[in-house]
Amino acid sequence: MRGVVMYAPGDVRVVDREDPKIIEPTDAVIRLTATCICGSDLWPYRGVEPVDHTVMGHEYVGVVEEIGSDVHSLKVGDFVVGSFCISDNTCEICRAGYQSKCVHGSFVAGTQSELARIPYANGTLVATPAMPEPELIPSLLAASDVLGTGWFAADAAAAGPGKTVAVVGDGAVGLMGVLAAKQLGAERIIAMSRHADRQALAREFGATDIVETRGDEGVAAIKELTNGLGAHGVIEAVGTQESMMQAINSTRPGGHVGYVGVAHDGVTLPADQLFFAEVHLLGGPAPVRRFLPDLIDRIWDRTIDPGKVFDLTLPLDQADEGYRAMDERRAIKTLLTL
Repeated sequence: MRGVVMYAPGDVRVVDREDPKIIEPTDAVIRLTATCICGSDLWPYRGVEPVDHTVMGHEYVGVVEEIGSDVHSLKVGDFVVGSFCISDNTCEICRAGYQSKCVHGSFVAGTQSELARIPYANGTLVATPAMPEPELIPSLLAASDVLGTGWFAADAAAAGPGKTVAVVGDGAVGLMGVLAAKQLGAERIIAMSRHADRQALAREFGATDIVETRGDEGVAAIKELTNGLGAHGVIEAVGTQESMMQAINSTRPGGHVGYVGVAHDGVTLPADQLFFAEVHLLGGPAPVRRFLPDLIDRIWDRTIDPGKVFDLTLPLDQADEGYRAMDERRAIKTLLTL
């Protein structure tokens, strides 16, 4: 099969790889219908994280080709959406809603490919009601990670009726956080963005206000929009020191920060400042599996259209161009077809 391998920073190739096979009775093998490039894939691409002949990809939708003997929730031929975190969905941690920290959990890898083996398929994969129409596939693919991650961030930020939610980060996850906050009933959604195309999409997803400044100026702008108090909830979707402190400082006392930006460059949290801020912090890898059934229903019913976050579509063989376009900010998120 063909699959994407990152040989070194900036060196992405589509090569022949061995077809996956059932190894454990809880496995499934799926044939990918679509996959995509994640913003987190840019960290190794830019040399911020180590990479050496690494198989790429953790967002995926496709059709079940083979199942192990212990897979009972799926059948061959089902169209499935999978979380980027593997989980059995039965352990105590999963039942508490944190499938991303399943006792058997790990991260999916290698789904920028034609086929993929998914462990613990009963708990990781969710079948759609039927074979989806082609126009739904981008949105279902978004549910695999960025939509589920944005939803977790909005939930962690306690988005809801009457609330003001600010979103730090205008990448795909931040934009999905805007959509999620809107769906959860937030009254006011402030998107922090300097890019006209992303601002337009944020407004389409539900943003009511745009703040173009960052750092202390960004915090001041949020305070000005909220009678000096700060937002009820803030989504942090970047993962830098500046973005984390901007999120914390933009939150009112008693408010909530949902942080899902993967921390880089030595992000630290000042304990004394946090002590007196009196804000709630919740974040980490999103338990997408918790939200998948609801997200699939909303997409299936055409209540939401998160697939609009894909502004570049390329065949798998042109994955290197997809990486370049995202790295150079010519694309928000690249969908790869198979």
